[in-house]
Amino acid sequence: MALLAGCAGAPQTRHLLAAPPAQLPQRMEIDAVPFFPQQALQCGPAALATVLTHAGAAIHPDTLTRQVFIPGRAGSLQLELIAATRRQGQVPYVLAPRLLDLLAEVSTGRPVLVLQNLSLDGFPRWHYAVVVGFDLGEQVVVLRSGRERRHVVAMDTFERTWARGGRWALLAVPPGQVPDTAEAEPFLRSVAAFEPLGAWSVARTAYRAAVVRWPGNAAVWLALGNAEYGMHEPVAAEQAWRRALALAPDYPPALNNLAQLLAEQGRIAEALPLAERAVALEPRPTHLDTLDAIRRPARRQPSAE
Repeated sequence: MALLAGCAGAPQTRHLLAAPPAQLPQRMEIDAVPFFPQQALQCGPAALATVLTHAGAAIHPDTLTRQVFIPGRAGSLQLELIAATRRQGQVPYVLAPRLLDLLAEVSTGRPVLVLQNLSLDGFPRWHYAVVVGFDLGEQVVVLRSGRERRHVVAMDTFERTWARGGRWALLAVPPGQVPDTAEAEPFLRSVAAFEPLGAWSVARTAYRAAVVRWPGNAAVWLALGNAEYGMHEPVAAEQAWRRALALAPDYPPALNNLAQLLAEQGRIAEALPLAERAVALEPRPTHLDTLDAIRRPARRQPSAE
């Protein structure tokens, strides 16, 4: 009965072990991942310090405690861990809730921070740990967990505790890298959060890596153009937005942004049709404002003889 319950509660493990993907190694362990023994109620800061330090942002859990620990909750929330990752100049990327993606990232040398529920759904015992290895033959996962540097647990048991935690998994990625399992849209959303912080350099570095990964994606080129503009690099911004329009000629945000840039340079004749096209396709307030700002100086220009 216990065996049947284990299989029933770990469908991804069952599927993965039945047909292991050829690209996934049989065994992998990132031994160089640091270890911070977790103090009481401090698994969040310790797990986050583990992945951040491995990514190159050396930081001690005690420093992170002040940023992510919520006394009223006796723990740390995912949003705090994500925000703290950005404060250290690393890109926080939340993986898709797939065991295969998690193990694939570990196989490339990236430890993965996970949320587990080590008890029952009705009486949760939340816990953060870091997956640093796996062995398909032995059917185990290796974690930095609690006060154990190398905590080995059966893969189906891990999946059940991870599933009860919502299958939430986080990477801390240096800005010049893109996770192997990343998808363009969620990656762009994660990087875009740096923009309101004024961290344009981090965003630009991440977007430059993204256009190498997804060169045919207009949204990626749009984002890179935004970062170049934020870094006061108008030539590079124009080039990026024109690449976006080459891929998607009727892409309103790229039309609008390029129109605004050209107008700022006094290139009204080039800017006006782009702004008009953006409004015709998507009459958002931002696009209407850009068109109105361009038309005002256009009206003041003398008529050609």
